[in-house]
Order: sequence, then C-alpha cells, then structure tokens
Amino acid sequence: MPISNTGWEILIVRKSTQKRASDGKVRTVGLYQVFHDGAPVGELSGMTAESRGPSSNDTKGVRIKPGRYPLATQAGGKYSTLNYTSNANQAALRKPGIELLKTGGRSEILIHPGIGFLASIGCINLCKNLPGAHEPISYGGSRTRVIALIDDMKQFLAGFPNADGKPIANAFAVIEDNL
Repeated sequence: MPISNTGWEILIVRKSTQKRASDGKVRTVGLYQVFHDGAPVGELSGMTAESRGPSSNDTKGVRIKPGRYPLATQAGGKYSTLNYTSNANQAALRKPGIELLKTGGRSEILIHPGIGFLASIGCINLCKNLPGAHEPISYGGSRTRVIALIDDMKQFLAGFPNADGKPIANAFAVIEDNL
C-alpha cells in the first residue's frame, strides 16, 4: 500500500523477523520514513520493531495487518501524545505515544518507545538500527524518535489537537509487508 502523498504520513515497511537464540523470542523489524505531502523528511527515518506474526487485527499479541491507519493523540495511563512525562527514565509513566485508529477488533495500537528486545504487544517501537536479534533497542533513543514524530506533526499539521484522545487530521500510518 503506497503512501497517498497527502498530509503527514509515516511509512513502515516490514523487512524480516529476528529470533533471539537465548530465549526464542521473535520480533518483526522494518524501516520507517515520514513524509510531508509525499516529500520524505530525511531526519525522521529509521527502523521499527513489532511483535511476531502472523498479522491480525483481531488477535492480540501479534503485529497488525498491513494497511493505512489514521492517527490520534493517545490518552492512556501509560502513554500520552501531549501530556507525557519529561522524565526520561524508562520506568516513568506517561511515556510518549501516538495511537493508530481503525485497527479492527484491536485497540490501543501505538507507536511508542521500545526497550531491550521489544516493548510491544502489537504496537510499533522506533529505533535506529537492529542488525540482528542480539541488538537491543535503546529506550532513550527510541523515546527521542517518538517525540520527534509528535513535534513534527505539531509543526506540519494545521489544527493539531490540543488534547489527548483526539483524531489527528491528515495524519496516517501506512504499513506494508515486504517479508
């Protein structure tokens, strides 16, 4: 599913799975790139980590299906788009996050910081580089990447919501499988 070249879009292309030898845990890794009206925003790119497959919008604990998902500000107890903590400690709550909408029978599917092998039950963690299953996700770097997405949407999109729990007009996540 290609981007539409309209508005703010994050394209996530799943590339492979990685299995950690020590405990058999599996994650799906891919690449992400943000676009403004179809133009790539160079500094807003990297890798993603998600749960294992198969993809499903009904079964918890696995990655969601490929598709185009509108975005919203998150208003959860653990994650928030606008009211996240300034404390960068990985244990501090409310961490930065962005919610995907129209995810079928699933809810609270987020783009949020990862840590270690994977911090996701169907969500998407951003990171710099995951060359193999041995490579951990840095929480600090992942958190910085999620905040950069939020800040970029605020700057690029007119009418960005001023409260959590609201749809973000003209903002979408486009997810493709290239496994």
